[in-house]
Amino acid sequence: MPDEEGHPEPAEMELGRVLSALADPLRRRVVRELAAGPDGEARTCSSFGLPVSKATVTHHFRALREAGLIRQVDRGNSRMATLRRADIERRFPGLLGLLVAEEAAGDV
Repeated sequence: MPDEEGHPEPAEMELGRVLSALADPLRRRVVRELAAGPDGEARTCSSFGLPVSKATVTHHFRALREAGLIRQVDRGNSRMATLRRADIERRFPGLLGLLVAEEAAGDV
């Protein structure tokens, strides 16, 4: 059962939901940027510079959170997002490597 903020437990992370979240290029971009950064790096949603409205940014981050790809924590008047790298690698080995390779190959 997801926690009170909507983060599923690793065993509850479903491949279909993860792939659905990653089907959107902006959400893939967020995950790739977090994957390229240091483990545990926390960034604000606005730091990604997504070219959409604030409401749409909220929607994208909710989809990533509910799929289990990111963890969001409130910090004052903003939310910080971190990649759930270890959980993703345990549940879906190699997935993050594929996303990083996609960018390196210019397939984005």
